[in-house]
Amino acid sequence: MAVHRHKRETNARRLPRAALVAGPLAVLATASVVTLGVFASDPATRDLIAADSASAGLSAAVPPRQQVISRSSARSTIEPLSKQERVTAPAATRLAVRKADTKLWTSEALNLWNEPGEDARQVGELEPGEKVLVTGRSLDGRVEIVVDGAARWVTDGFLSEEKPFALGGDCTNGTSVASGVSPNIVKVHEAVCAAFPDISTYGTFRGDGEHSQGLAVDIMVSGGRGWQVAEFVRDHYSDLGVSYLIYSQKIWSVERSGEGWRGMSDRGSTTANHYDHVHVTTY
Repeated sequence: MAVHRHKRETNARRLPRAALVAGPLAVLATASVVTLGVFASDPATRDLIAADSASAGLSAAVPPRQQVISRSSARSTIEPLSKQERVTAPAATRLAVRKADTKLWTSEALNLWNEPGEDARQVGELEPGEKVLVTGRSLDGRVEIVVDGAARWVTDGFLSEEKPFALGGDCTNGTSVASGVSPNIVKVHEAVCAAFPDISTYGTFRGDGEHSQGLAVDIMVSGGRGWQVAEFVRDHYSDLGVSYLIYSQKIWSVERSGEGWRGMSDRGSTTANHYDHVHVTTY
């Protein structure tokens, strides 16, 4: 019997090993390309692609995306500066101090503040009659001045271009009052003499009433000038220790100050009716 052997034709039926490997890889690569193409074409999925690739180790060089902050959003969350913040900003203050070139007089004693506004801190005081450099800036009822090179703030309304009169200033006309009068009479004379140096006659002691006690003085002046003196003394009555005034047949007293100048009865003469002098009685 003839024995037939069937030879296995492996060379004819078996594909090369390289082809067997390349085929599936090609399919996988094609699918990956298609998938990536689809995802990459959609802007909403790009971040997902980057994240998946990094986690799979396919693109370790790709850094994580940074958070993007919208400039318009950032601007919308910043609150604008208040007027006080703008005025008291260091740069604005330095410029104001550097450009200050005007000086004014203080008319009253003033507190110095480090800034305007209710939260200001007191940092010193100014005496009346001091000349200070001003910047021209004001805010919240205060004005900015320069003290020792630093910006300070004082209450508005108490700075003047003219030097204010200081009570008890220099008496330059050589007049005086008799010794033994009250200290308040001395103050009245000094104040009136400094403010009205053209007045040269003052009557103090005589034998009746407050004059005999050294509590009264007659300032010899008449007309409109007399009213200027009378009103000046009345304006400063508290500092001068004045009790009452008489001029031009009218009287003003501390006890009845709310009534102003009151008329008096006729006493018969110009002097008796006080038309030629201002009578001042002190405490």
